[in-house]
Amino acid sequence: MSRLFTAMQSLPDIASWFGAEMPAGLDIPAETVEGTNGLIIFEKEGRRIMRSVHWGFPRHTREMRLRGDPPGLIGLVADLSNPIWEHIVVEPRYRCLVALTHFANPAGNPGSKTRTWFSVKDAPVAAWAGFCHNTQELGPVFAGMTMTANALVEPYNDRMPVLLDAYELDSWLHGSIEDVIRFQFRAPFVADRME
Repeated sequence: MSRLFTAMQSLPDIASWFGAEMPAGLDIPAETVEGTNGLIIFEKEGRRIMRSVHWGFPRHTREMRLRGDPPGLIGLVADLSNPIWEHIVVEPRYRCLVALTHFANPAGNPGSKTRTWFSVKDAPVAAWAGFCHNTQELGPVFAGMTMTANALVEPYNDRMPVLLDAYELDSWLHGSIEDVIRFQFRAPFVADRME
């Protein structure tokens, strides 16, 4: 999956769609790429809260530590069995919803690629199943879970975001690890629901 998405609705409209509180001074970029901030919704003490958070969990390999390199970033969760996610995916407190209206994949020949944008036809805002955590290196961060692409996205990329319907938000935020696995390995949104 590409590492680019956007939320092209107003912040009050996004907050309303998610039933979330919107802190004062919140800002959202026109486009979010891995390594920059994106808009997430998380729950705390029964309240949904929107926040602008860094996209990408820090990742240090042994070799990177030995060389003194800064951490790399992992913004996409494709393999739930990867040790980096060992505790994160099991605990509902680390789940979040990533707010987006469109996600992009590159298209075309190398050197002259363009972006192909995808959205859900029947939703003004889409919820991407995500994980969030407060890290020592970068502070609050998030990553989005991916799944096998549907027929519309597949010509551009074999992975796409795990998109949630409005009625699934609570199941994502509060479900078991079995629910997380089910969301990742279920059939993606059918191509007819997207453009």
